[in-house]
Amino acid sequence: MNSNKKFLWLAAALLVLDQATKVAVKGFSLFGVQHDGMYLGESIPVLGNFLRLTFVENPGMAFGIGFGAGKLFLTLFSLVASVALTWYLTRVRTQSFWLLLGLSLVLAGASGNLIDRMFYGVFYNEAPLFYGKVVDFIDFEFFDFSFFGSSYSRWPVFNIADSCVTCGMVLLMIAHKHFPSAKQADSTISTAAEGSTAAEYIQPGTQTTEKRPLQ
Repeated sequence: MNSNKKFLWLAAALLVLDQATKVAVKGFSLFGVQHDGMYLGESIPVLGNFLRLTFVENPGMAFGIGFGAGKLFLTLFSLVASVALTWYLTRVRTQSFWLLLGLSLVLAGASGNLIDRMFYGVFYNEAPLFYGKVVDFIDFEFFDFSFFGSSYSRWPVFNIADSCVTCGMVLLMIAHKHFPSAKQADSTISTAAEGSTAAEYIQPGTQTTEKRPLQ
């Protein structure tokens, strides 16, 4: 299996895990199966007060930051980013494990929260398409700090998708030197194009690679 495809499968597995945990927290009723989940604002201790499962919904970006350009723009931007990451991951030519891992983590995280924004509003009959809220539930103790004018006594509640994006971005910053240069990218594209053109002019039923003369 192509190494890039392995990382796409990893991204898909993390996406499934992210969605499974969110649906378990939020609850669902499907095909006669009813799961109540948690009520909004409910908090369940896991490791005492240090780690809790706390169900909140985030209408904006990470840390609950609002987005002045509008939720629809944010959702569409996430959609374009997810498609672009998938396209890039299938075509990038690199042997850097950390670069590919970072890309797959960011792809999984971006896609996970994108699904919430696109479909959860409709699925739960709460909002139109593209206007859903992101489900967060991982809540742990942290030292007091301020961020974007807000004060926190605990780390803002997050989810698996957020963790994937954060870890992926850290890995990409570490492995940025392994990104193909513009010259390498052009070379890869040219080689692929030449190979595709040559294949179009191979005589049928022969093993020759001689090109047909252009008309």
